[in-house]
Amino acid sequence: MRNLYRKPTNLHCNAGSKCSMFTVLWCLLGCLLLFHLHSNIDRKDREVEQVQLRVSHHPQLRELQEVELESIRIPSSKGKRSPRAAKRRPKRTTTLVDEFMDENSPLRHVFFPGKESAIEPLKTTRNDSYYYYPGRIWLDTDGNPIQAHGGGILYDEKSRTYYWYGEYKDGPTYHAHKKGAARVDIIGVGCYSSKDLWTWKHEGIVLAAEETNETHDLYKSNVLERPKVIYNDKTRKYVMWMHVDDANYTKASVGIAISNTPDGPFDYLGSQRPHGHESRDMTVFKDDDGVAYLIYSSEDNSELHIGPLTENYLNVTSVVRRILVGQRREAPALFKHQGTYYMITSGCTGWAPNAALAHAAESIFGPWETMGNPCVGGNKVFRQTTFFAQSTFVLPLPRFPGSFIFMADRWNPSDLRDSRYVWLPLIVAGPLDQPLEYSFQFPLWSRVSIYWHRKWTLPKG
Repeated sequence: MRNLYRKPTNLHCNAGSKCSMFTVLWCLLGCLLLFHLHSNIDRKDREVEQVQLRVSHHPQLRELQEVELESIRIPSSKGKRSPRAAKRRPKRTTTLVDEFMDENSPLRHVFFPGKESAIEPLKTTRNDSYYYYPGRIWLDTDGNPIQAHGGGILYDEKSRTYYWYGEYKDGPTYHAHKKGAARVDIIGVGCYSSKDLWTWKHEGIVLAAEETNETHDLYKSNVLERPKVIYNDKTRKYVMWMHVDDANYTKASVGIAISNTPDGPFDYLGSQRPHGHESRDMTVFKDDDGVAYLIYSSEDNSELHIGPLTENYLNVTSVVRRILVGQRREAPALFKHQGTYYMITSGCTGWAPNAALAHAAESIFGPWETMGNPCVGGNKVFRQTTFFAQSTFVLPLPRFPGSFIFMADRWNPSDLRDSRYVWLPLIVAGPLDQPLEYSFQFPLWSRVSIYWHRKWTLPKG
């Protein structure tokens, strides 16, 4: 029996119907959008796959991606402990971070190995040549510990030489006042040169402290941190940017210096608060097109600011963007791969180590997405403390796309001159292991991984 209440299923639209026209147009538009989206995703997939193939097919790079694990047993609480350490952790279980921060810990040798295991390039046997040992004392060609903390590296194409600049902290550690952070008087910016990134010659202090003028930014009782140098191709000058501050960290400014040669001396030009904002931990980044950018922690370290420098690299422009707002990140280290900008940052915990985060963006101005903790290997505590270190710089290896050196400092707040360097392989390859929240597009960025190794070497070539 026919259902008299059944509605007809055919769509009655004559040739002049607006309904038919709109339906066809929307279908075509939808198909075009889906095709465009599929093409972008497919292109990104091919790029990621090509990078993975280039990285994974090199035997030494595959070796660097092998995970090394650590198992450290915390000793019993018997014996004499540091009064500061006892006051810092009342009535709770001792952690590895507590042991790291305690200068009297029986595990001190684990985090800060003694002089007997120092890296001595001029006295090393052939089997140990060109190997990095994160956390060990690293000697220059004069046999002295390298003093280039919080630093960065410039590759000078003219001389085909690497220059490593950093804080020269070879002085006594003290506290400016009872609640003040551990500090060393400004000595200056140390500079080291190398052809192979392993054997470093001390070129001297290329920017020295001011000994007598108490009003000078670089007066010895003030603060000079995180110096970075970039080369300006137009002016042919080497330009240094750094964090300058007073002993109480209330000045919160950047200083600028300039030199005709990479090994100095650098002439100090003055300081400023960029864009009128506080500036503490900072770095500079020179893009492929020659435009340089200043990236700095601001607003009491609650956010990062980024803005381009002028053509001569001696000032900031009026353009500035706030990024990672409210995330309280510092120690930025920015690098670029396959047209994507990446950045490693640290949390704000003073001299104590904390978990690094990796970030990525299609434009240097953002939006920046957080991709999670990039650390791989060691153990859970190693990963949550960035291997007991803090980011300072990421150095690309041009002949190995997707491969970088992650440079970090293992701070020793009880004796800052004995702070160590943690250099590890950083590789950009493989899919992300956690979802991201995108506003419109669907970028398929590669994962950033920093691999823990007690001993490692660069690929040959």
